[in-house]
Amino acid sequence: MKQVLAIVGDFYHDMDLAKESLLEALSTHIEDNRISLKFALVTDISEELKRQPDMVVLFAEDRIDPQAEHVATWMTKEVSDEIVQYVENGGAWFGWHSGLASYAVESSYVGMLRGYFLTHPKDNKLVRYTSNGETVLGENVTPFEFLDEHYFVYCDESRTNVFLRSSSVDGESIAGWHHTFGKGLVCCLAPAHRREGLMDPSFIHILRHSLSWTASL
Repeated sequence: MKQVLAIVGDFYHDMDLAKESLLEALSTHIEDNRISLKFALVTDISEELKRQPDMVVLFAEDRIDPQAEHVATWMTKEVSDEIVQYVENGGAWFGWHSGLASYAVESSYVGMLRGYFLTHPKDNKLVRYTSNGETVLGENVTPFEFLDEHYFVYCDESRTNVFLRSSSVDGESIAGWHHTFGKGLVCCLAPAHRREGLMDPSFIHILRHSLSWTASL
């Protein structure tokens, strides 16, 4: 049974909704006893990594209190390096939505991801997600769309494998990529934020497929 650690929710992202989406995506694996899922807080991550989970899912940004006058963050250089070492030694990392956001671009963590959140328009728009079959995760992906914030990201496409792309009236972006890192695996997925997207059947399908690849199921 694969041991999966999930750290979800932050100031702008509802913990319960992220849990609901993740549990829906992994429901079959959990019922079949292929996965054991444990939830934790960002403050627990160093201790949890010592237990060597098979995969970590991060759906939480670096900022703890983004509306404060002096914004505090949780990922220190030491924690960033611990995460990178965990993956280099064979761990699996799933950076999901806000798990790509507000982390220091020069950090070892972002270097491992090979991409990060840039911005999203203020207003939610209809976002369309497509794949032309790039990589194993892009196979048999039927285009889907829903109203959501359109995440625009930087991605070092020359050093990873893009499997999902997004478009809206505001432009186009990369929305999903994966690569090996040392002995481990890294997968990044940009959507989604609203319930409509997080529980969309087509999104749940690609979330399940991406998690399964990252956990080597």
